[in-house]
Amino acid sequence: MATPDTRTQILDAAERLFAEHGYRGTSIRAVTKLAGANLAAVGYHFGTKADLLAAVARRVIEPINAAQSAGLDTLLARTPDPQVSELVEAFTGPLFDEMPTGDEGSAQTSRLLVRILSDPAEEVRSWAGPAQDEVRERYLAAFARVLPGLSPQELRFRMRGLVAVTAVDRAEVYQQPSPSCAPPAAGEEARLWAITFLTAAMSAPPTPALQ
Repeated sequence: MATPDTRTQILDAAERLFAEHGYRGTSIRAVTKLAGANLAAVGYHFGTKADLLAAVARRVIEPINAAQSAGLDTLLARTPDPQVSELVEAFTGPLFDEMPTGDEGSAQTSRLLVRILSDPAEEVRSWAGPAQDEVRERYLAAFARVLPGLSPQELRFRMRGLVAVTAVDRAEVYQQPSPSCAPPAAGEEARLWAITFLTAAMSAPPTPALQ
């Protein structure tokens, strides 16, 4: 097996550390130490620490986005008016496919997604590029057609919930449960539960406006 090149080693190390410690808790020095590279290598291959985070996030999420886009294409080719459950499955299914149980790399991906969703650092908010924006906007448009009562703001909130619930579930699979807690579901069972739950959440009536 070929030894990973310096760029890949840095990405691997940064993914692990960003997933474990977040953006502010990860230093470039820690990344290069784990990667066995020198400090200048990060600047040469990526630029800034924020650029490195963006590269890490895109490497993880681009395969998911590609599968989500293909799933939506297949669904819309079959019917212009898909059901909410079909859209939920097309969107969340790739998250389960890319984060299967029984693999530490999948657990790391899950933890990284949770970090991206919850990290307060401003730099974390700006990692996405045009490809990610396009997939999100296509799904927002598809959900808006079948859920016309939702405001754009509430629809975006619920879309974020699809990712958050799935990522947290996948991350929890790899945690050691306490003796008093049943282990989380894995495999196809968890996928079906998630689709049922998230379909109900997406289909809920609009939240009444504040008085």
